[in-house]
Amino acid sequence: MPKLKTHRGAAKRFRSTATGLFKRSKAYKSHILTKKTTKRKRKLDTRTTVSAADHGRVAHMLPYGGK
Repeated sequence: MPKLKTHRGAAKRFRSTATGLFKRSKAYKSHILTKKTTKRKRKLDTRTTVSAADHGRVAHMLPYGGK
């Protein structure tokens, strides 16, 4: 069997945890920040995990677990 290629876009966006989940950043933090409250922007900074519905798709794109 040939080696599987990692999806490079997904590798830059997701990191795997020790328990096999994937961490991701939150959206809406790149621009138009003046109208967003400080609390909202601070909560967008935190990392969260990929939902169970999307876990299979991310795992398929990162066959070796992600960095």
